[in-house]
Amino acid sequence: MILAVGGGSVIDTAKITSLVIANNSDPWAIMKFKSKPEKAIPIITVLTLAATGSEMNSGAVIQNHATKEKIGFVSPLIFPKHSFLDPQFTYSVSKEYTAYGIVDLIAHSFESYFGKGECSLSDRFVEAIVKEAIEYAPKVLAEPENYDYRANIMLQATTALNGITIYGKSVGDWGVHDIGHNLSLMFDIPHGATLSIIYPAWLKLVKNTYSEKIAQLGKRLFGTTTADETIHQLELFFKSINCPIRLSDVNIDIDKKEEIVEQMINTKVNGYAYELNNEERKQIVEFAYGN
Repeated sequence: MILAVGGGSVIDTAKITSLVIANNSDPWAIMKFKSKPEKAIPIITVLTLAATGSEMNSGAVIQNHATKEKIGFVSPLIFPKHSFLDPQFTYSVSKEYTAYGIVDLIAHSFESYFGKGECSLSDRFVEAIVKEAIEYAPKVLAEPENYDYRANIMLQATTALNGITIYGKSVGDWGVHDIGHNLSLMFDIPHGATLSIIYPAWLKLVKNTYSEKIAQLGKRLFGTTTADETIHQLELFFKSINCPIRLSDVNIDIDKKEEIVEQMINTKVNGYAYELNNEERKQIVEFAYGN
């Protein structure tokens, strides 16, 4: 078996490694679906960072600097056989990365919320997870060794991406994560930091298309009434836990704009529910700079 002790990146690496060893295959061939694995070595996880939900799902994200890609892979073969979730193992996580983990779990929930299909109950699951995250975020950052606060964040992160929020939907969107993966690859920015920048930018892009849905989310989370107010309140929350909301907040100057847009075009950054064209890719980057 493989024992993965760590956060999402460690667990995801273990998942792909389990396929590589069992099938004597190249890891990137598996990621690119050029090699179809038929078996896997059992994986046991010990979670030390609540964020990605990898401890209870069949997905993995791996990056390749040689090809300038950071992509995902999903297979039922890589469900962990058992995961140990002890909140005490997250006590030493810094406030910065605790906040990034909270942003990640919120983003996972939103990807389902804006996915294809309508299901009121699944929407309620998302809203409950995010509302709890907003409630517990300042508490856990103020008291990082509070067992109950850490336990609640850990459960929120697990349920945000264990499949419960996607019932009644044919697929989640995942466009924001795709953009975030590219930014992490290009500039070595923590994953959660890319998401707190890009989710508000993406919401501004799709504001007219999803105006009622965004307004509904804001009403249930913040008591607001419009899509604009929802986006504003989300940005205020991210700022309140010291997460960036603009590319300039992570020292990516405006002169990098064309490089980012070119990377997004080259890797065909896209969502499954809302498909992006090149002009929209450019607009998202502009929104991410605050333009």
